[in-house]
Amino acid sequence: MKTEKSEHRRLERFGLDLPSQVQVAEQKEDDAVMALETRNVCAGGAFFSTEQVLSEGTEVAIDLVLPLDELKKLEGRKTLIKVSGVVVRTENEGMAIQFNKRFKLLPMAGDGDGKETETP
Repeated sequence: MKTEKSEHRRLERFGLDLPSQVQVAEQKEDDAVMALETRNVCAGGAFFSTEQVLSEGTEVAIDLVLPLDELKKLEGRKTLIKVSGVVVRTENEGMAIQFNKRFKLLPMAGDGDGKETETP
């Protein structure tokens, strides 16, 4: 008799495709920034779709853009989430990154030309 394996996760996961930038910690070169998109997110981490995975144990800095209009009807408003983490799993489709406890939430404002900027 075949039994299905069920997942037991401590934190609820959400299927969110969030634009993000992932950079190996301590690297300051712009060309080392990976523009990725999440496949799912929870309070403890996220899975990033990519064919160019980093090695498990690699520490990274992550910028996630959370469109607030999907959570509330605040059209055009976004929040930048700055967090660090570590690669904990890699697969053919991408990599899982566990977030560290420290993060920053920064409001973003669009200036009409499609570019977003951080606001103080």
